[in-house]
Amino acid sequence: MSELKPDGDASRYGQELLFTDGMPELDEHSGFRGAVAARAAGISYRQLDYWARTELVQPTVRGAAGSGSQRLYGFRDILVLKLVKRLLDTGISLQQIRTAVNQLREAGVSDLAQTTLMSDGASVYLCTSNDEVIDLVSRGQGVFGIAVGKVLREVETSLVELKTESVDATDELAARRIARKIS
Repeated sequence: MSELKPDGDASRYGQELLFTDGMPELDEHSGFRGAVAARAAGISYRQLDYWARTELVQPTVRGAAGSGSQRLYGFRDILVLKLVKRLLDTGISLQQIRTAVNQLREAGVSDLAQTTLMSDGASVYLCTSNDEVIDLVSRGQGVFGIAVGKVLREVETSLVELKTESVDATDELAARRIARKIS
């Protein structure tokens, strides 16, 4: 078990390393539009946009490249979004959540199905075994826990019916302009 502590040097580009094992194998060139990602994570589109602009959770399939372009979020991105939402719902500050997400990226968790995020309301702890969870609770530190494996399955289930999109070399705005010139 390790307490997730603030670290200003965490790389925002390491997000794709946050969740690697226990994940469905998806095409890295296909993803979900922002509205679909927001719905699957249980957040508003406004929250999604804010978190992307402030680099809390950025889309790894395709980022926004200016007016008219669409972000595409991968499965792992949506899992992170849902975990952030769960932590916010429990009263953890967005600053502490940023720290937790950065620390998870750095930890390179290998088996998410067995990982639990625990918190005492002020700090977030990463527990990778049942013994660590029991130890934390017995010391009176753990107030609540989030089983990452359970959240992973929830996201997987919610995305079964939702449409993925492939990354195209041409952004949507350019495609619309081309279509308009043709007609």
